[in-house]
Amino acid sequence: MTIKDTPEEWEIRATDTPFVGNKTSVRTDEVVMPDGTVVGRDYQVHPGSVAVLALDEADRVLVLRQYRHPVRHKLWEIPAGLLDVPGENPLHAAQRELYEEAHVKAEDWRVLTDVYTTPGGCDEAVRIFLARDLSEAEGERFAVAEEEADMELDRVPVEELVRGVLAGDLHNNCLVVGVLSLVAVRAGDGLDALRPAQAPWPARPFEA
Repeated sequence: MTIKDTPEEWEIRATDTPFVGNKTSVRTDEVVMPDGTVVGRDYQVHPGSVAVLALDEADRVLVLRQYRHPVRHKLWEIPAGLLDVPGENPLHAAQRELYEEAHVKAEDWRVLTDVYTTPGGCDEAVRIFLARDLSEAEGERFAVAEEEADMELDRVPVEELVRGVLAGDLHNNCLVVGVLSLVAVRAGDGLDALRPAQAPWPARPFEA
């Protein structure tokens, strides 16, 4: 049997959106279970995100440290951001985030992995890209504000990040998944086997 997630949608008898925020909302669906009972399921409706594992020629990953209020931590992360426009091309969004957060551009882009961050309570889908052949971006740096104004940037060796993940010192979902996926693909079929940057993404369809 092939181990593969498959799309499926159970009957919804009623739906309500009790909260609508700036970027996300909360929805309540009355869902019919296999035994015929109807139960309420609350979840966050999210536009989707992209993240970039930017790898330089010294085998270091570009990381940033940013305050995340919901978890009351400053977390080491990889550049990431929301898909602000419905149907937005995720590669273009990833290139924008790498420029805005790190003032860096990359010539080589591949899809590293696609994940649902918290499928039990949120429909957020994230596409994590691998970006290589890095260089400083041209022009002025993007003006930062709010939490990003306090952001720190660094480049950390892959092996050091792996140790931090397994020691429980690093917790950001995209960093953890991205770094461990990089190690896994290197030990397997190699980076050339990764999907192209414009590979289809059923979770967030887009036009190339």
